[in-house]
Amino acid sequence: MVELTERTFNERVASDTTIIDFWAEWCGPCKTLGPIFAQVAESLDGKATFAKLNVDRAPGVATAQQVMSIPTILVMRDGVEIGRLVGSRPAEQLQRELESLLS
Repeated sequence: MVELTERTFNERVASDTTIIDFWAEWCGPCKTLGPIFAQVAESLDGKATFAKLNVDRAPGVATAQQVMSIPTILVMRDGVEIGRLVGSRPAEQLQRELESLLS
């Protein structure tokens, strides 16, 4: 799992398929989604790069990506958003939705 920052975000998502969990330590639903996101990342290993971005440490990225609530998962391919999932969900549902976006 890659930890993205203000400095590394653009470079990291520019030439890859990256799935980013926008989260914060104080966010209850983010804490619920965290282990689910890690589980799905393991299941989909090799299909995309999975990353996390703490919105409190990288508020400029959250603003630039128009992340208005957390948790938000962005799916980006070659620097372009191809999907957005807002809110927590069960692992099976998250995996299905991400597989659909990646196909």
